[in-house]
Amino acid sequence: MGRRTTDRPTLGVGRVRGKRRVVMTDVARAANCSQSTVSFVLNDNMAVQISEETRERVKRVARELGYVGAPSEHQAPMAGRKTGVIGMVIDSLSTSPEAMMTAMQSIRQALAKEDAIVFATETQNDPRLEPRAIEALLAQNVDAMIYACVHTRDVALPSELSATSTPVVLLNCYTKDGTRPAVVPDETMGGFQATQALIDAGHRRIATITGEPYMEATADRLNGYHLALKKGDLAVDPMLVVEGDWSASAGFRATMQLLKLDQPPTAIFCQNDRMAIGCYEALKERGVSIPGGMSVIGYDDDEISRHLFPPLSTVVLPYNAMGIWAVDCLLKDGLGGIGSYQTAVLECPLVKRSSIAPPAHRARSKKTNR
Repeated sequence: MGRRTTDRPTLGVGRVRGKRRVVMTDVARAANCSQSTVSFVLNDNMAVQISEETRERVKRVARELGYVGAPSEHQAPMAGRKTGVIGMVIDSLSTSPEAMMTAMQSIRQALAKEDAIVFATETQNDPRLEPRAIEALLAQNVDAMIYACVHTRDVALPSELSATSTPVVLLNCYTKDGTRPAVVPDETMGGFQATQALIDAGHRRIATITGEPYMEATADRLNGYHLALKKGDLAVDPMLVVEGDWSASAGFRATMQLLKLDQPPTAIFCQNDRMAIGCYEALKERGVSIPGGMSVIGYDDDEISRHLFPPLSTVVLPYNAMGIWAVDCLLKDGLGGIGSYQTAVLECPLVKRSSIAPPAHRARSKKTNR
């Protein structure tokens, strides 16, 4: 399902002067202070200690520039809290920094268009730290909260968030009861597309190196692999499914294991790009060319996938689209509060590069028949 489109209300906009509106960054520059300080002052937020002199200077500059503050006619869920600040709680940045940083970047950019900012904190799933982090953000009178997980999963919403009237959106996680809007990637379709790309190239013995079995992403990507094989009327060979742990080392070990089979695969679907790096190294060590001797596809579209040799075909985890969806959801009237929601599932697009080719025997056959 694609990202929802909406006419987005605006947070903290200023009055239009000719063709250019006055925004908080203009006030901050003229008042020689930060944008967040301007937001706190103009929205009368007393949770942060700001000197009276600074408050008066910001108000004076805002009047001189013709800044008008957050208009009351926008009755979005965040309209009553005029700080122009969104809180974001993330369980981990260290496990997969690129993916979550992509989401944060898209959220920051989307909020910047609304003259708003994001305060983010990492909790490392610490049961003592997480409540304190949430309470600290709520104490700043944030307009809304985004609760994010690095691994897609069902969560029990922290009591601090389940009890608050502040709008909350879940990113890469969801609750079974659907009390808050949530957005996740379509991992099953992603696994299907990766496998189908190999089938379309003519491969019939396709292996997959999975992530850790307890993770939803692993189960869903593996399900997509099975569905593609079934659609292609190909049998599932358990010997071609090797468990990994998302690391390059696991990709190396699993590939070596697959190459030792009496009937090795002609293509390997690595369920993330890190394991694909290890797969590449194992194939090179054994003298197997890519894609002539073995086709390889990854998952995630990490930056490194573009720079491998050959560049790695992969599947995009749509963190950018998920971040934009989360902001759109909070800005759209009637969303973000407590209610009954269906989890939004966003497409994981296929990216074709140079790591897939027809199996060697098929390529030789075509050459002979010419």
